Amino acid sequence: MIKWLKWMIDRSNASPDNEANREAGLRWLFSFIRPQRNAIILVLLLSVLASAMVLLQPWLTKMLIDDGLLAKDYSMLLQLSGLMIAIGIFNTGLSGFNRYCHTKLSGQILFALREDLYQHLQKLSPTFYAQRRIGDLLSRMDVDVAQIQRFAVDALFASVSSVLGLLGAISMMLILSWQLSLMVVVLIPLEVIWLRWMRRKVEQQARGLRERSADLSSFLVETLPVMKFIQSVGQEPRESHRLQQFGGQYLDQLLILQVVEFFTHALPSTLTSCARAGVFLIGGYWVIEGQWQLGALIAFSTYLGMALGPVQSLLGLYVAIQKMVVSLDRVAELRQQPVVVDSLTDTVPLSEHGVGTLKLEQVSFCHHNRTEAILREVSLEIKAGLKVAISGASGAGKSTFIDLLQRHYDPDTGRILFDGVDLRRCHLAELRRRIAVVSQDIVLFRGSLLDNLRYACPSATDEQVKAAAIQAQLGELIAALPQGLLTPLGERGQQLSGGQKQRIAIARALLQQPKILILDEATSAVDEHTEQEIIQAVDQLFSGRTRILISHRQSTLQDADLYLKLEQGQLTEYQNWPQAQQRPAV
Repeated sequence: MIKWLKWMIDRSNASPDNEANREAGLRWLFSFIRPQRNAIILVLLLSVLASAMVLLQPWLTKMLIDDGLLAKDYSMLLQLSGLMIAIGIFNTGLSGFNRYCHTKLSGQILFALREDLYQHLQKLSPTFYAQRRIGDLLSRMDVDVAQIQRFAVDALFASVSSVLGLLGAISMMLILSWQLSLMVVVLIPLEVIWLRWMRRKVEQQARGLRERSADLSSFLVETLPVMKFIQSVGQEPRESHRLQQFGGQYLDQLLILQVVEFFTHALPSTLTSCARAGVFLIGGYWVIEGQWQLGALIAFSTYLGMALGPVQSLLGLYVAIQKMVVSLDRVAELRQQPVVVDSLTDTVPLSEHGVGTLKLEQVSFCHHNRTEAILREVSLEIKAGLKVAISGASGAGKSTFIDLLQRHYDPDTGRILFDGVDLRRCHLAELRRRIAVVSQDIVLFRGSLLDNLRYACPSATDEQVKAAAIQAQLGELIAALPQGLLTPLGERGQQLSGGQKQRIAIARALLQQPKILILDEATSAVDEHTEQEIIQAVDQLFSGRTRILISHRQSTLQDADLYLKLEQGQLTEYQNWPQAQQRPAV
């Protein structure tokens, strides 16, 4: 099946630039189709039966006219009418059941494809997302995956139905009149030549429309979450104008595609109309001369339409391939993105009795798109239970250092040990459960306060969540909310203060029970009084655990056990905080 489809793509003159990714994409696609083969066989059988019922209708009409009406045989007329009613009722039930099975099959494959792609995206590094437009990712996840699924499932059944319909209609036409059937032989080559000339244009315009759709999605994703800022600086007209530009570009591209698709199908439709007129002209003459029956003429005309329709559908399969190839290339490009960090199969379990000691041994790291290293052969030990302060200029790599600890990246050289175990040997979920990060931007999801609090620990009971919330000084907030913990927070919790969001993050960490807590500029958005309250709460609630504080504020970093500065790829320890005298950390 894969080889057949690849052959079809090659015959359609699709761009060979992404041939390797395309073949990998086809194998990925069919890995989700194979498990549904029983459902596919059922829908195919239903489609065959439905095609047979459709082919039977014109023949019944012929018999009704010739053997019933024109023959003035009321008994035959009654029998054929009853049979047509029975077949109509059967067709209605068959169509409904077939549609149900087809929709279920399509939905299962669609969501399986989308879920697999999403799981791959979950493994990609922060660098990947920093370089990508979210709107483009949404377009590939939504539109392109759906386009692939429609071709893989809908095109399969449409092709089977078209082949059966074409063979059946031609057989009936040959029975009725082999001379008039020659028209189909003339029409098919003309349609093939026309479609081969138009299909490349369809591919180009379809690809352009995908890009314009991604531009529009990216604009909405970028601007809607920051609408308050846009309003505060009075730039609503500017953004409305940008939306108008993106919308205009999308509409222009859509209209071009519509025009191309119109001309793609216009010639075949015109040829069909001309052929039908020719049938009535010649067949009508035969009927007038008594050489043919009226019912046969009407049935032949119907079968002619039923024959040319499948021909157009089968030839249109090339157009569908062009669209699918565009989507397959875009999705395959995402799936080929390398997973920088992943769990090994032979991971070493972390001890539940571990204390949270970190050790860096000759660690060096540099982003692939930068020339300056974030870390250069850094060796350092952070013993369990210490309160560690890390400072450094913006862009020095403090957040990247935290990403290394949570293993969003691996060091280029050297290794990082957690309680004596190399991070590369740890199971990712297990490691990240033991290292909790509270950052400046607190992530809140649509849902209740209860759901948000136990997001990192879904197994926590309501009582445990409430206890953690009280410990994090969220009691006043819970009392003020109309439904307490069950109150929906809305989109990103925009009606909460910075301090309330930080306390929610602390409550999450409490439920997570980490060995190491990292505050990455966590208090930069609150005033100094609120900051001191948060820091005191952290010191009290996480006493005895390793705490790493990253900040530009000296007030945030007070009373630490160890002061470090990240500068020019080196972590250096302050001898006398906050003075600049320092020595290399060991």
